[in-house]
Amino acid sequence: MITHIVLFKLKERTPEAVQAAQTRLLSMQGKVEMLRHLEVGLDLIHSERSADIALVTKFDSLEDLQAYQVHPYHANEVAAYMRSVCSQVTAADYES
Repeated sequence: MITHIVLFKLKERTPEAVQAAQTRLLSMQGKVEMLRHLEVGLDLIHSERSADIALVTKFDSLEDLQAYQVHPYHANEVAAYMRSVCSQVTAADYES
């Protein structure tokens, strides 16, 4: 199993902007077939160093993670949106 974690810091850190981003990330459920687990967490601390949103996804293989990266719904609807609303994005991938 491969775990893919992405931390997002939004340009606009309003509750409405956070909710819109969370909704967009969760919209992948059922549309991106290689996703085995999808979790979206919202920051509770709200410190300057905090990310606003954490995305945790799991895949059966590295190949599935790579296919996810270029999946039309992920690439065109979700990743493009998140790039447009984020000031910083950090990711980590590991075998679990």
